Amino acid sequence: MENQLGKVRSIADYQFGKGIGTKLFPENIKIQLSPRTGRIRYISLDDQRLATLRPTDGLLSLSIKAAKFMTEHIPEAQCFVTVQNAVSKYIAAGGDVFAVHVVNVNPEVGAKDEVIAIDEDRNVLAVGRAELSSSEMLAFKTGVAVKVRHGNKES
Repeated sequence: MENQLGKVRSIADYQFGKGIGTKLFPENIKIQLSPRTGRIRYISLDDQRLATLRPTDGLLSLSIKAAKFMTEHIPEAQCFVTVQNAVSKYIAAGGDVFAVHVVNVNPEVGAKDEVIAIDEDRNVLAVGRAELSSSEMLAFKTGVAVKVRHGNKES
């Protein structure tokens, strides 16, 4: 279990910035293994999923619960895309983030990275995958910047 926790934390550090893994995944998380392969699959806390380890690339896909925790407690994480408040309801409902609506983005964000879409008031709107790099998101006026996987229905 200790080795698995260390592995999950290392992946989070690599993906979101140094020191993020320890803050996001405390000692009491539950790691669920794939019954078929025996590899780490789901990471949960208090019976709520925080993240899924993607078998395709070995990186984490975040849940809305993890996104909210990171937004409130780990603002230094390198995975935030800020969008205009005017389109926040659309994105929270699960709509994709278009480049024209991006106000700010962490410079470390690259294409295919896991990102958290937030509005200008730092409310979590959605989690998804960046389709463009940070510089492209700010430069382009057309196209999808973030492919949303889960919208935050509460926003």
